[in-house]
Amino acid sequence: MEWANHTVTEFILLGFTADPRMQQVLFVVFLVVYVLTLLGNATLITLICNDARLHTPMYFFIGNLSFLDLCLSCVYTPKILQICISEDKSISFAGCVAQFFFSAGLDYTECYLLAAMAYDRYVAIAKPLLYAQAMPTKLCTFFVAGSYSAGFINGYIITKDTFTLTFCSDNVLDDFFCDIPPLVKVACGKKKSYQAVLMFLLASNVITPLALILASYLFIIATILKIRSTQGRLKAFSTCSSHLVSVTLYYGSILYIYARPRSSYSLERDKIISTFYTVVFPMLNPVIYSFRNKDVKEALNKLLSSL
Repeated sequence: MEWANHTVTEFILLGFTADPRMQQVLFVVFLVVYVLTLLGNATLITLICNDARLHTPMYFFIGNLSFLDLCLSCVYTPKILQICISEDKSISFAGCVAQFFFSAGLDYTECYLLAAMAYDRYVAIAKPLLYAQAMPTKLCTFFVAGSYSAGFINGYIITKDTFTLTFCSDNVLDDFFCDIPPLVKVACGKKKSYQAVLMFLLASNVITPLALILASYLFIIATILKIRSTQGRLKAFSTCSSHLVSVTLYYGSILYIYARPRSSYSLERDKIISTFYTVVFPMLNPVIYSFRNKDVKEALNKLLSSL
């Protein structure tokens, strides 16, 4: 990857506040969230791997989603903890590039994976008796591998285009990680084509998977309406309710950050929103997919009783 000429060798991340006491409070909060994220996702992955009842396509995707959330949390949170408690708030140019690349690749991968999970939910509701045959292991593996491939290829593209912008002297990023809005703000030589690349990547990595999710749910709704009994409808809806909550929270925060008109950007407000999908959302996913889930609860009880 070739970089444009620049005089910046590092960036300064301002984080959330300059108040030392508030920084200590935030450190404790983010540390607790980080530990819960690691513990929750690692536990869910362990349960899915060890319990035969969870060896189904749905839990295969949930396990991969938990792995993604573990990786995302490790990309963001350690640096956040450092800038909360340390006077050194710098991140090297190479470190910024690496953080940007992995965060973009993992975020895009999650967009595609959520779309694959929507299709899985449609098959489970529309063809319950043929679910295992309609979603074989090879197809599930293909969906996951395709999600990673598309995510990281597009992550490379946006990273290359972002860091070939020219950064002359202003290296202060009003954020807690290397993201597009603060980086573009300090770039002194913006390319006219850069905005077009951003719009293309937004359409291909966010809008297109979201459209596939919406299409899947239209078919799901149509299938549910054909079910005569109210109990049957509620049971069918419950199979996709967790995924629907996950999609709403994740895509809602991403679209708010990246799909708004440039005139409405506010870095202060965006920092709060981006905290949700970078830090809080990975912690919530294990709760979303295990809450009121009988199979997961039984697997957890079995694991705890064997300790």
